[in-house]
Amino acid sequence: MELFLTMLAPLIMAGTALYGMFRRVDVYGALAQGAGEGLGVLIKIVPPLVALLTAVYMLRASGVLELAAQVLSPVLSLLGIPPETVPLLLVRPISGSAALGVGAELISTYGPDSLAGRTAAVMLGSTETTFYTIAVYFGAAGIVKTRYAVPAALCADLAGFAAAAWAVRVIFY
Repeated sequence: MELFLTMLAPLIMAGTALYGMFRRVDVYGALAQGAGEGLGVLIKIVPPLVALLTAVYMLRASGVLELAAQVLSPVLSLLGIPPETVPLLLVRPISGSAALGVGAELISTYGPDSLAGRTAAVMLGSTETTFYTIAVYFGAAGIVKTRYAVPAALCADLAGFAAAAWAVRVIFY
């Protein structure tokens, strides 16, 4: 079984290449074109990601995030959310990539088996990049006024954060 799992990814890639060749597709050309498009996406994603991560690091270095964690600590404690996750709570609704970076930093700082590390990991999987999602869906539907969608989505994010913290405490502690 272990050998099969080890060979699963190469087998899928070989199967896909053989299927493409059977269908008379220029597999290498399609791969090169896809890689080129991926680089285009990367060029569009990296600058905002760097800007958001830089802003988070600047806020952390200036002490604003620690101050926010102290101010929000009573409310977060009431909800069972570790105060160390404040940077993730602030960034996740804006950028999934930046949130992943913040989550990785939390896990490397506090450890993957810590309350903050586990909670950050579950929060990343249980919440959405709210503003991006609203922009894409409302833009696709031609809706200009979001009315109650943003406050409702942010409430859903808060519920997701609280549920993630609750689930980690119930399962691991």
